[in-house]
Amino acid sequence: MALLGAAACNPHRPPPLPGAEPELRIGIADGLKRITLGGDAQVLVTDDANGSAVAGIPAGSVWSIVPDSGALVLIAPDGARTGRHQGISAVSATDNHFVAADGKRYRGRVNVVRTGTGLQLINRIGLEGYVAAVIGPEMGPRRQDELQALDAQAIVSRTFALKNRGRWEAQGFDLTDDTRDQVYGGVAAETQQAWAAVRRTAGLVVMYHGDLIDAFFHSTCGFRTADATEAFRNGVARPYLRPVSDASGGGHYYCDISPRFRWREEWDGATLRTILARSIPDLQRIVNIEVSKTSPSGRVAELRIVFPHGEARIPEPDVRSVLRSASGSLLQSAAFQVFVTTDSGQVTSLVAAGAGSGHGVGFCQWGAIGRARAGQGYHDIITTYFPGTDIEKLY
Repeated sequence: MALLGAAACNPHRPPPLPGAEPELRIGIADGLKRITLGGDAQVLVTDDANGSAVAGIPAGSVWSIVPDSGALVLIAPDGARTGRHQGISAVSATDNHFVAADGKRYRGRVNVVRTGTGLQLINRIGLEGYVAAVIGPEMGPRRQDELQALDAQAIVSRTFALKNRGRWEAQGFDLTDDTRDQVYGGVAAETQQAWAAVRRTAGLVVMYHGDLIDAFFHSTCGFRTADATEAFRNGVARPYLRPVSDASGGGHYYCDISPRFRWREEWDGATLRTILARSIPDLQRIVNIEVSKTSPSGRVAELRIVFPHGEARIPEPDVRSVLRSASGSLLQSAAFQVFVTTDSGQVTSLVAAGAGSGHGVGFCQWGAIGRARAGQGYHDIITTYFPGTDIEKLY
């Protein structure tokens, strides 16, 4: 599931006008020393600067791109080299066939450009194709009675992509292919179920007073979503990003079907010191650990770590990265209670009993699945997690 930070829309890339599906530039990799290029049909390669033809790569053939004196060259299997180029563009010559870069297939067009660190790989793709490759891994295969949740995710992911389009402009692309934006895996990540959801919701986005929203989403809220100012350092308050209860009645929650609904993490004294020493310099003997403040949504707003001489206070945006799991990964969520065991004036074990997974802001994916099972449609699901918003067809 994507772990999303606070992001701002680039003011130089306004949303598309109605009727026009936008194209996105997805940054796949940078600083590469070699990229292979091919496809399951002929691939047409052109020079980015002037559009002139560079080569036609036969179906099934794999060519290589390497840096060359501040530029790049394309090398055929027999060793023949093209001229030097600052950038090239590759597209399949046949509909419903794809370019493969480093063995991974992509819709649309693949660009390779020379940068100061090596080769940069970018995929130019229509927004709908991008969403189809994002929502499958995000939501996994879904039952018939859960499809409204998949439709809701398609609308949320489309909104997130458009809102953040161009925020990596300085690097030459719109969005990354990892959790800094949304995890994008190209054609291999697509499913028929995902494409069906994309087609059912084509062009639909979430708006608040005429503007695209900051469409944050996470795996499992645990009981209640969080305010953006709780979860993100320098997070900006939004009327539609406020705590929302996920209670379904009778002491249950819509997201209680999640495998991450409740969790437990335990550290012995030595492991705890190792984990905390990564973030706290000159770590002293740990005398106590306690939750000193809770947030409006019931999460840990501040974690207090007590030493013989002084203390450290960890704010909510940093809690999950400072108090990591015993394996070193981010703590599941900031919604937890702590139970401390001490001996001879120092902590010998710590247990965190927690709820949910992710930052907790906005759209709760497992809550959406539970709501779909309960008969809620994508409109009700989305406007519950983003109160006061509207769903509009942008193109």
